[in-house]
Parts: sequence; C-alpha cells; structure tokens
Amino acid sequence: MDLVFRTVYVFALVFVVTRAVGRRELSSMQPFDIILLVVIGDLVQQGVTQSDYSLTGATTVISTIGLLTVFTAWLSYRVRRLRPVLEGEPVVLVSDGRVLERNVQRERMTVEELEAEARLQQISSLDDVRFAVLETNGKISFASR
Repeated sequence: MDLVFRTVYVFALVFVVTRAVGRRELSSMQPFDIILLVVIGDLVQQGVTQSDYSLTGATTVISTIGLLTVFTAWLSYRVRRLRPVLEGEPVVLVSDGRVLERNVQRERMTVEELEAEARLQQISSLDDVRFAVLETNGKISFASR
C-alpha cells in the first residue's frame, strides 16, 4: 500500500511541475531538456519504489500510474470546471496583427520566438496575422487575414 501512496504523491508532483513549467517549454524541448527528463524519471523511480525491485512492486506502480492517468482524463471529460486545471486553456497571443504583450510574457515567450513560429508556418509578418493562439498542447495556431 505504501507504493500506491508514494506513486499518487509523485504523480501529483509531476503533474504540478509540468503545469508550472508551461506549455511552451514542453513543446520545444532541447537535448538538455530530454536528458533532464530521463534523470527525473530515474529519480522518480527511486523515490516511488525505494529498494523494491519485485515484479509485484513494479506492477503496482505501473497500474497506479495508469489508473491515475485514466482517472484524470475521465475527470477532464466529465467535469467541465476541472478542464482548465487539468488541460489548461488556449491563450491568444496576437489579435488583429497586434502582439498581446501581457499574454506573451505570461507564457514566458519572446516576440522573436512568436515571429519564428509564424515563419515556420509561412507567415512573413505578424501584421498579417488575424490571431495567434497558444494551444493547450504547446503549439501555436495562426489565422491569417
């Protein structure tokens, strides 16, 4: 039972940390970020299982994480009020060619990053953008004029 409690705690901790890091950072990972994720995964494993290397312990931890993942997806589907907490909300970054500085800063982005994303989608200038939205998956959607 101790494994279940530790797994639930670590699941909640990882959830909170990934929400705090922000969508934009998670969608544009650098090699260092990937290495950091592997290290975090190892630390999480050590914190959850401690010295339990049994198949029963591994099965318990994996099952608990699977159930928690399904449960949070179910909660997000069934309880509309929890969706912004569990999934986040889209954020408008550009409106009618004007960069919304407050939203861009809140997402810890620069205008240069926003312009680079626009260029990747064949948009030469933000003046040509009707609106740009940072989606809940970390991608930016652009609508041209």
